[in-house]
Amino acid sequence: MVNIYVGNLPFATTEQNLNDLFSEYGSVERATIITDRMTGRSRGFGFVEMSDDSEARSAIEGLNGKDMDGRTIVVNEARAKGDRRGGGQRRDR
Repeated sequence: MVNIYVGNLPFATTEQNLNDLFSEYGSVERATIITDRMTGRSRGFGFVEMSDDSEARSAIEGLNGKDMDGRTIVVNEARAKGDRRGGGQRRDR
């Protein structure tokens, strides 16, 4: 299973839109738009899970940098939660 990060999405994008976009490259197991807990509004990014590695790689290569409703989307393989960097305070002060 390949988990794909999709960023800079138009705020009106639905999970069905995301599923349709990626299904052009193969079988989509799940498409999820991340929403704000308070407002329920899209946060502008989401994740797509594809079971076939080669289909997922084709989708990443084919969709990264593409225009979607006036926004250039960012598509890459999602990093595991423990691999994320950033956030928190600087300790060198």
